[in-house]
Amino acid sequence: MRGYATKAQQYRWQLVAFVYGCSLFYLLFQGGKTALMLFIILNLLLLYLLLGRWSGINKVAGARSYSGHSALNHSAIMAGEALDVNLNVKIPGFFPLPYVIVRDGLLRHNGQSLSFETSFVPNWKRSGEVTYRTPPLQRGNYTFKDTECLSYDVFGLFEHTGQFRSDAVFTVLPQTVPLRQWNGFRQGIRGPYSHATASRSAKETTQINGVREYHHGDRLSRVHWNATAKTGQWKSKAFERESLPRTLLILDRYLTPQDGLITERFELAVSVAASFMEHGFRDDTAMGLLSVGEEVTLMPPKSGADQRNMVLKHLTSVDADAAHPLYASLQQAQSAVEPGCFAIVISSETGEQVIQSMEWLSRKGVTPCLIHVGSPLNRISGNVTWRRILESRGWLVYDIKRLQDLPAVLEGSGIA
Repeated sequence: MRGYATKAQQYRWQLVAFVYGCSLFYLLFQGGKTALMLFIILNLLLLYLLLGRWSGINKVAGARSYSGHSALNHSAIMAGEALDVNLNVKIPGFFPLPYVIVRDGLLRHNGQSLSFETSFVPNWKRSGEVTYRTPPLQRGNYTFKDTECLSYDVFGLFEHTGQFRSDAVFTVLPQTVPLRQWNGFRQGIRGPYSHATASRSAKETTQINGVREYHHGDRLSRVHWNATAKTGQWKSKAFERESLPRTLLILDRYLTPQDGLITERFELAVSVAASFMEHGFRDDTAMGLLSVGEEVTLMPPKSGADQRNMVLKHLTSVDADAAHPLYASLQQAQSAVEPGCFAIVISSETGEQVIQSMEWLSRKGVTPCLIHVGSPLNRISGNVTWRRILESRGWLVYDIKRLQDLPAVLEGSGIA
């Protein structure tokens, strides 16, 4: 592209030289006032074109800011949200510029790039402001590329460019939905290995341990009316826990092209994992993550904000790059699975692969639960024998086709 622009500029200079030569020969061989005036005007225009090289745009400066989104104060927004970007551009010098084209770009962590182009007319201070809006962004880490400013002469013959860098990095977190009080942890610890996990469950006592934010679905008996009246916002009672349940999220990063919507299914799986992580953080649950792809990522179950941030950081940039199906991936990371925890498997696999994986986890002393991620266009499977086998052994199985359905499905009203 750059070579094409250079060649086009050479052709333009050749055209200018040809016209100048014709005007010179016309003056020398024809003479007269018309030829002289034409030659003078052409020289003035040529001087204007030459002075454009010193228009000052090659030393352009600028600053980038954001509007319409308060979350960027924390350098992070949610997937599916757009971003309003403001660019303040300042061009030094005095040469008149009819307009300036501004080209900006975003670079995602996986190499994907987004380009934006807009324009403005400089004011008398040779500055201006442009605003553009990005499309809904996917989860990931983003950096802004160098901002390029272009200006043309009034004839549109020659291009003059300049660049400035305004370093900015931000994160687009996976989309999440708030989960209400889910009793899956309680059901999980009553599985075939309840003797190994029951002692680790986080049962609440009757001892009040402060006040927390009200969660949608809390019972009226749990509402802290005094705190609600004082603050004007709904507050709930927080009770002490006997101990913390240990829950391991297992993210399946192997996807087969079943319906052509591989990316959508994996994004849904990541969002489900992030929603469980946020739910565990709010409930002070020890949450961990096992993610097997090109590299095995294990974060043992822990509670606290640091653990949440580490898991969300991984989920922000994780890709579906596993070389083997779920069962083989679990065997590859068998040393990372410790007995005595509740495992939530998030996968789009069906059939024998799921049965083998759940049985393997059960033999490891883990109580498994399957969150099957499907496509909104397709049903879970034409053959549901594998699912009946899992349910007959007391393992929880949920089918999720849209992230918004996750709370209802977990509560039992939306199980497919």
